[in-house]
Amino acid sequence: MDTSRSKSGLNSLSTSSLEQSPAGRRSSGLPGTSGALKALRSRRLLLSVESLLRRWNPEPRTGARMTEPPQQHYLELSENPVQFEHASSVNNVFFDEANKQVFAVRSGGATGVVVKGPDDKSSVAFRMDDKGEVKCIKFSIGNKILAVQRTSKSVDFINFIPDYPHTEFSQECKTKNANVLGFCWTNWNEIVFITDQGIEFYQVFPDKRSLKLLKNQSINVNWYQYCPETAVILLSTTVQGNILQPFAFRNGTMSKMSKFEIELPVIPKPAKLSLSERDIAMATIYGQLYVMYLKHHSRTANSPSAEVVLYHLPREGACKKSHVLKLNTTGKFALNIVDNLVVVHHQSSQTSLIFDINLKEPDCAVNTHQPVLPARSIHPYRMPLAGPAVVPSQPPVPCQLYSSSWSVFQPDIIISASEGYLWYLQVKLHPTVNLLQDKGKLMDFLLRRRDCKMVILSVCSQILEGGVKGSLPVVATVFDKLNQVYKEYLEAEQSYTVAMESGPSRGSAAQKRPVRTQAVIDQSDMYTHVLSSFTERKEVSHKFVIAVLMEYIRSLNQHQITVQHYLYELVIKTLVQHNLFYMLHQFLQYHVLSDSKPLACLLLSLESTYPPAHQLSLDMLKRLSTANDEIVEVLLSKQQVLGALRFIRSVGGHDNVSARKFLDAARQTGDQMLFYTVFRSFQQRNQRLRGSP
Repeated sequence: MDTSRSKSGLNSLSTSSLEQSPAGRRSSGLPGTSGALKALRSRRLLLSVESLLRRWNPEPRTGARMTEPPQQHYLELSENPVQFEHASSVNNVFFDEANKQVFAVRSGGATGVVVKGPDDKSSVAFRMDDKGEVKCIKFSIGNKILAVQRTSKSVDFINFIPDYPHTEFSQECKTKNANVLGFCWTNWNEIVFITDQGIEFYQVFPDKRSLKLLKNQSINVNWYQYCPETAVILLSTTVQGNILQPFAFRNGTMSKMSKFEIELPVIPKPAKLSLSERDIAMATIYGQLYVMYLKHHSRTANSPSAEVVLYHLPREGACKKSHVLKLNTTGKFALNIVDNLVVVHHQSSQTSLIFDINLKEPDCAVNTHQPVLPARSIHPYRMPLAGPAVVPSQPPVPCQLYSSSWSVFQPDIIISASEGYLWYLQVKLHPTVNLLQDKGKLMDFLLRRRDCKMVILSVCSQILEGGVKGSLPVVATVFDKLNQVYKEYLEAEQSYTVAMESGPSRGSAAQKRPVRTQAVIDQSDMYTHVLSSFTERKEVSHKFVIAVLMEYIRSLNQHQITVQHYLYELVIKTLVQHNLFYMLHQFLQYHVLSDSKPLACLLLSLESTYPPAHQLSLDMLKRLSTANDEIVEVLLSKQQVLGALRFIRSVGGHDNVSARKFLDAARQTGDQMLFYTVFRSFQQRNQRLRGSP
């Protein structure tokens, strides 16, 4: 293996090449350390136990080890990784973070290029002429145009659009004496060259095999970063490198955003490049773009541990320091973003920490965050053996986690070029339940995660398992948090419905239908998965069961959510089951249980067990004012024919009611006088209405 070539282009962990200036290495035309760190440059991943493409971020001094982790893993590697030919002396591996594609380039492309993406459909294989060492290779969006950088002065292009010529064409950077640091596709036919003297924004015309310069900007550049989700390029400028200038790209336009300064722990004298690309990452968290700075304190600092500083970068307005993540240790680190969580990997302890910036700390200008959970290792992973000598029955071998040959990319990708694997990092929510004892904080954490519904429901069941009255305040807190999210969704849905009914207003953007996330736990979810089974548990005190049910109803009412009748039915059945009729009567009398037809019908069915339930049911139906027919049917079923007749007259429905069912009910009583009275009543009504009986 050519170790000199390996060290020139990669972030080596144990060699002096870490301390070399990225700018100095770039002058030789080779991809420098900081160039290799950025995913979108697709720098080569070479087979070396010392190599990292993205970063294990080096601390200037030896760090302390984290506590050895127990066997509870809340992070795991994806079950079905993307597999590719591992890096070797004849096979160079590149990664394009925008398209999530791995390029395996053999012999400069002459013996084949294999491109593998997140799914099998995006795999592409082709050959190209060997015109020198490939420094960077990427497809445009949709795999329409391939761009290849072989020199520091130009980029070559090959059409992959059907019926277009496949002949290569080239574009040199316009700025004299400039070196191309890399390039980024911002659209299927728009590309940005980043040079050490500025940026050049081009439109590609594949049919004419040419490029048109749309806009350029002169600025001294040390290194750059690109965020494909937001199409923002970040340039490091000035001698120290800590003045960052972002540019945004959208629909063929390039706009200059407000520049900002990264606060360095120590200002060097004389001035020299102090902010490395390996210390910076860009990522979208909760829909907002952040610049993440891994800050290592100097030896003389009072706070020896490292921290991650987050700068919020809005489309318009100034970039501001908004969050500080305390790592409480030192060493080499790497960052991922998974499900809006900042994951910090620590190599020497082989553990990871997670931070949630939306878990609010006390109000202050900059939110300081501690890890949400204790440090834990990624779940062990086993890789099947490959090669001609492999025996089919041979078991998979353990993967070396936190290996120095790992390459970490935003937001959630880990690559082992030496093994030929690309994994997506994933969060497992079930292990977090027992690691976070504060159930209110746990609920805040879970409600912000993607696949949270069943975990949240299991937490609710777990809280109720104890059956202790002292846990009722915790239950109330959890219910309130769930119903707050539920209410927000209902209001958004109602607002959308109103907007659709009124039609689009002039000058307003089309309103999108609110997405129902798994965090929306509605009443049917709670009834089906938690409350119905909870009420059937014999070992739990019935008083605690009723208290929990009423607490959930209280929370729904507090958030102005209409309580579904099946929850009231659950309360009534529980009360009846334990002969708590006095409490049932009070709940109904003081309208703790809201009136509804299904509830009234349930009360009617309880008459044999609790006779006053009949009158309670009639009173409820009367209060509803929309259940007159039901009241008549109830009275007739009890052979209270005259009572039903008086009621229908009192509500003004006597003129329209059918005489047959009243006469049938009167006949079934066997009381001839009653039948005659009812018959004469309807005769008089008909005489008054149509002049004949």
